Amino acid sequence: MPEMITKLVTRVARRRREPVAVQALRSTAAAVVSYSVALRLSDEPSPLTAPLTALLVVQVTLYSTLTTSIRRVNAVVVGVLIAIGFSALVGLTWWSLGLLILASLVVGHLVRVDEFVPEVAISAMLVLGVSQVTDTAWDRVLETVIGAVIGLLVNLLLAPPLWVGPAGVAITDLAARMSRLLDHLGEEPLGPGRVARAAARLHEARRLDNDIAQVDAALRQAEDSLRLNPRVKEGLLFRLVLRTGLDTLEICAVVLRVACRTLSDLATARPDGPLFDAGTTAALQQVLRHTAIAVESFAQLITAQVSANAEQAEARLTGELAVAREHRDRLAELLLASTRAQPEHWQLHGALLTEIDRVLDELDVETRSQRLMEELDRHARDRPTDSVRGRLATRLRAPRGPRD
Repeated sequence: MPEMITKLVTRVARRRREPVAVQALRSTAAAVVSYSVALRLSDEPSPLTAPLTALLVVQVTLYSTLTTSIRRVNAVVVGVLIAIGFSALVGLTWWSLGLLILASLVVGHLVRVDEFVPEVAISAMLVLGVSQVTDTAWDRVLETVIGAVIGLLVNLLLAPPLWVGPAGVAITDLAARMSRLLDHLGEEPLGPGRVARAAARLHEARRLDNDIAQVDAALRQAEDSLRLNPRVKEGLLFRLVLRTGLDTLEICAVVLRVACRTLSDLATARPDGPLFDAGTTAALQQVLRHTAIAVESFAQLITAQVSANAEQAEARLTGELAVAREHRDRLAELLLASTRAQPEHWQLHGALLTEIDRVLDELDVETRSQRLMEELDRHARDRPTDSVRGRLATRLRAPRGPRD
C-alpha cells in the first residue's frame, strides 16, 4: 500500500505542470470565484450563468480567452435584447417561441458570434420564459459579464499553460512515422506477395495525411498559447519555426507518397524478378536509411525550443544529408546502367530519383532558413516595427560548417 501511494503521489507531482492539469485548475478556480462574486452582485438565488461563462471563457490560451469573452458577451446581450422585444410585443406562445429561436439564430450569424450562435437563442428563451423579463434579462447580462471578467483576470493572474511541448512531441512523432516508412521502403520484398506489400507501403504513406492533420491541430493550439502570453518573449519566433517546419514535413510526406506509388508501379511491372539488382538495392537502402535519420534530426531541430539540442540536431542533419546525397549519386549511376539495359522503366527510375532529390532539398538547412526568412519578411510587412526578424536573421546568418 505505501508503494502504491508513493507512485500515485509521484505521478501527480509529475503531471501537475502538464497543460491539461493546469487548465483544469484554472477553469475550476475561475468558475468558483465567478459564482461567489455573482451571489453578491446578482439578485438571482443561483447565478449559474456566471460560472458557466467563466468555464467557456477560460480557454486553453489567453488569445482564445480574449476573443471568446467578447463573442460570448455579445451573444448574451443580443439574446437578451431580442427577448425583451418579443416580451413587449407578443409574449410567450408556441409560435412566438419558434419565431424567437429563428430570429435569434439569424441575428447571431449577423453579429458574428461564431460558435456562440446557439447562446443567443438560449439566452432569449431563458429570459422570455420568466415573469419579470427585464429584471431577469439584466441579471443574466450581469452574470455573463462577471464570468467573462473573472475568466480574463484568471488568465492574467494565473499564466495560461504553454502548449509548445505537446506540439513538439506531435511533430517528433510524425517524423518518427515518416522515418519508419522510409526504412520500410528500403526493404526489398520478395515472392508473390511483393505487389501487395508495395501497396501496403503506399497505404501507410497515405495515412500520413491524417497524422499531419492531427499535428496541425496541436500546432494551432500551441500558436494560440504563444500569443499575448506574458511568459513568452519571442512567441512569433517559436510559431514561425514550428509552422515552417511542419510545412516542410508535409511536403516531404506528399513526396514520399508519390515515391511509394513509383515503387508500387515498379513492383507491378516486375511481378516475378527483383525490382533492382543487388548493388542498386543496397544503394537505395543507404539513401533511404540516411534520409530517415535526417527526417528525425530535422524534427529535433525545429523543436529546439523544447529539446534544447538545436546545434547538435543541425550538425546531425547536415551530416546525414551529405551522406544521403553521396549514396544518391551512386544510386543514380546504377539506375542509369540499369536503364540502359532495360529502357522500358526509365520513367519510373527517373521519377524515383526526382522524389529522393525533392525530399533531400526540402530537409536542407539552407532551404529551412530561406523559408523562415520569407515568413519573417511577410510578417515584417504587416508589422514594420517588429524586431523579431532582426534577431532571427542574426541567428540564421551565423557561420555554418562547409556543405558537401
